[in-house]
Amino acid sequence: MDRARQIFAVTAFPFLISSTIGGAIVLLGRGVDPKTVLGIFTFLGYVAIAVAERFLPLHRSWLHSKGDLRTDIGFILLNGVAIGLATPLVLGATVWVASMLSEALASGLWPAHWPILAQLALALVIAEFVEYSFHRMMHEVPWLWRFHATHHSAPRLYWLNAARFHPIDLFLVGVVKLVPLAILGATAPIFVLVDLFSAIHGAMQHANLPLRLGPLNWIFSMAELHRWHHSKNMDEANHNYGGNLIFWDIVFGTRWLPVDREPPEEIGIGDLPNFPSGFGANLAAPFRWKRVVDQSRASIAA
Repeated sequence: MDRARQIFAVTAFPFLISSTIGGAIVLLGRGVDPKTVLGIFTFLGYVAIAVAERFLPLHRSWLHSKGDLRTDIGFILLNGVAIGLATPLVLGATVWVASMLSEALASGLWPAHWPILAQLALALVIAEFVEYSFHRMMHEVPWLWRFHATHHSAPRLYWLNAARFHPIDLFLVGVVKLVPLAILGATAPIFVLVDLFSAIHGAMQHANLPLRLGPLNWIFSMAELHRWHHSKNMDEANHNYGGNLIFWDIVFGTRWLPVDREPPEEIGIGDLPNFPSGFGANLAAPFRWKRVVDQSRASIAA
């Protein structure tokens, strides 16, 4: 890599995540509506990543649609609506539990007196445990894998892959992970910062960019780690389950980052080469799983 590319590789993620989270904290402190803050910085972050991919791609082959662009756009629109509706309903249902706990303990459980960044770090670790657990189960429990396979069916990695999830999958790893925070009494700004962190980190985690995090790969579940998670070889893919942090992968021994080779450029699901690529077929795949598997087996046999 030339000098500019090297500098970008090591600074892009720290700069983008710190500027978006920092900017959000400033606006929240000034009383700007939390949803507005989340929308502004998610949009700006996505635009920055999408533009950077055009000028500094990791793989030029990943710049071009492989019949996946319409599918990914469909998922980002569907999940934006579905999760937007489900989140307040699920979190609202936990308020009763949270209020009972607060009354029983005569005080709130959430450390609201901590500095905002310390609260965010705690929230990420707690939410990450739920996300890690469900994500790992998605790989190890066959009937759950059929929903998660949608995400792994992507033929390339780029920023929009962060939204390529079956809604049932995204509900478990994206909404349910917030429930412990609601029970503990976390405030609205914390939920916004967790959602914003997840959005920006997720887009960069899948970005077609030459990112190099060095020691930060022991903190964040960033692109260098996550590209192995998309390997066609499931012995390689069944690692690095962390959505934002790699902490729980370290704890449970599932962190994996080979130093002798680079992640594969050809990705997907090795034993499901005929996994449907269209948006509607992707949504229906978990409910017609036998046909999906049979078609792929026939293709491999041929």
